[in-house]
Amino acid sequence: MNRRKFLSYMGCGCGSILLTSCATAPITDRKQLKIVSEAKLNAQAARIYEKIKEKEKMSDDTKTLNEIKEIGKRMENSISEYFFREGLEDPTLNFEWEYILIDRKKVRNAWCMPGGKIAVYTGILDATKNTDGLAAVMGHEIAHAVAKHSVERASRVKLVNTSTTLIDIFSGGKLSEVNRATGGSVGLITQLGLLNPFNRRQESEADYLGMIFSSLSGYDIRETVKIWERMKELNKGKEPPQFMSTHPSSDNRIKDLNEKMNGVILDYPPIEIS
Repeated sequence: MNRRKFLSYMGCGCGSILLTSCATAPITDRKQLKIVSEAKLNAQAARIYEKIKEKEKMSDDTKTLNEIKEIGKRMENSISEYFFREGLEDPTLNFEWEYILIDRKKVRNAWCMPGGKIAVYTGILDATKNTDGLAAVMGHEIAHAVAKHSVERASRVKLVNTSTTLIDIFSGGKLSEVNRATGGSVGLITQLGLLNPFNRRQESEADYLGMIFSSLSGYDIRETVKIWERMKELNKGKEPPQFMSTHPSSDNRIKDLNEKMNGVILDYPPIEIS
């Protein structure tokens, strides 16, 4: 097969994948690529979550854990109610929500796996300080799962890997030769030029959706900015340049949150659930 035919077939093939796999993120309507099964990813996440529960030390702070569960339950209900009232498909319909508090004071982190499996590390409580702060963090992490960011990332990586492999085959292994000769620079360029900016868009989207979910659940979203101000102080300026990070810088994050806050307060007031 000559090169022109090969490229023609590959263009048609990739185009058909994109056309049949397009979706949009909830509320923001950002275009998404999904070529990985969400159900399969949720099942894998659930298995990993069980292993994490076995490996990590769970906190005995039942008061904080109960607070986490209460915040989570309010968000579960308000998110589902919002999509019901809007006549939209509930993206959390197949979630099996679960919450754990991991006893690691040096880790300022929290996350939500696909399917609603949530973990909060005790270290982040130094930044959250109060219930509204904790809700802001949880809203952000829940937003990643609601917007199917893990499905999107897995799809993106799969597409990049497939494309890189095909280019390498078509070029007779030239891409692999260049990668070896430059100490893996092709992989680094792909990460910095494609996946990191892509992940930063997801982080900014999760910031926005997280504020919405916190507001819908009746929490004071003004605390969101205060958290990032505290996180910046706790990090003591030790942040990588934004282009090398999967997250927006604290300064950009604070600016973006401030710009969107009033709109969220007006457009997404607390939902009363009878």
